Amino acid sequence: MRTRSSSNLIFESSTTPKRRNRRCSKQRVEPFSLEETSVVTMADQHTMAELLQARTEGYGDAIVIPAILAENFELKHGLLNLVTSKQFYGFEKEDPHAHIRWFNKITSTIKYKDVPNSSIKLMLFPFSIEGAARIWLEKEPPRSILTWEDLVSKFINQFFPPSKTTNLRNEITNFQQRFDESFCEAWDRFKDLLRACPHHGFTELHQLNTFYNALTPTDQDSLNAAVGGNLLTKTPRDALAIIENKSKVRNSRNKPVVTKVSMNAPSSSTPYFPEIAALADAVKAMLL
Repeated sequence: MRTRSSSNLIFESSTTPKRRNRRCSKQRVEPFSLEETSVVTMADQHTMAELLQARTEGYGDAIVIPAILAENFELKHGLLNLVTSKQFYGFEKEDPHAHIRWFNKITSTIKYKDVPNSSIKLMLFPFSIEGAARIWLEKEPPRSILTWEDLVSKFINQFFPPSKTTNLRNEITNFQQRFDESFCEAWDRFKDLLRACPHHGFTELHQLNTFYNALTPTDQDSLNAAVGGNLLTKTPRDALAIIENKSKVRNSRNKPVVTKVSMNAPSSSTPYFPEIAALADAVKAMLL
């Protein structure tokens, strides 16, 4: 039984799918031969160890510094120390515009014969950044920054995204003088917002109108009195000058004056009341 069943199985498996075998016979699989392939053919004679080593290409700096033709040119250590004394780290509260203004002020005083100031800026700028800002610059593609304008544009766009611009524009538009804020303090805070977002796009008229409407009625009346009528009757340039002049007069706000009761004998300049003196003596005795 076992022999017949096994033979039947062999017979059936070899004879039943005749039509299927005919179809499959048309697609013949050629045997694989390693000798016939050319995958490992190399034109050079480097060893496998050399070919597996990490490449050293692609580590060029992102900033391209133009060739300097001046002889004996070098950056002094004192200048490098000055640039590194106030570095930009890329924190959220840091202002990239303020860093560029400070950097321009420092580098504008540097003069070398036959050396463009823009080349000096390109050389010094990497020393003025650290932390996340340095990582950003190192990730920029090699030779992708050709001019100082390119560097400033990429730096500002990286650390001053559009969302930050929108938030600052809203703060400028919705500016209001605080209840405990003097006129000069409010004007200084308003100008800080404008400086923090120099590309806000607001005209001078819009800025002055926003600030005037943000003032308390008392300071609005005081400002109108300073112009002898209504501030709106002045040109934007004259109104700005009036606001600047008024902000320079820093009047201290009236604060409640607390009179201290002296435990000692009254001076000749103050009136003497026996009842108060007796009370003061009693309090003094209790504290002893």
